[in-house]
Amino acid sequence: MACSLEQALATMVCTFHKYSGREGDKYKLSKAELKELLNEELPVFGSGQMDEGEFRRIVNDLDHNKDGEVDFQEFACFMACIAMGYHEFFKDCPGKQPRKK
Repeated sequence: MACSLEQALATMVCTFHKYSGREGDKYKLSKAELKELLNEELPVFGSGQMDEGEFRRIVNDLDHNKDGEVDFQEFACFMACIAMGYHEFFKDCPGKQPRKK
């Protein structure tokens, strides 16, 4: 059985591929595919929470090679940024358990 971190990585890869390739290149997310992924899988970051201009800015920031789509490397960088944001949010959580030395 895979460890929780291995499962999380597999889930990230599988989620990317669940939405990529519905239109165009099967290894990249179009803007529409990214919008659907955000709405369904990350509703807190979903395009329903932001206006179209804000969504376009996110896509432009993610699309490092400026090909109009988001490849897996660009998506993985986005997920890393979200994980860092979650880390910052939860690191000072009062219910946090101290680490054993």
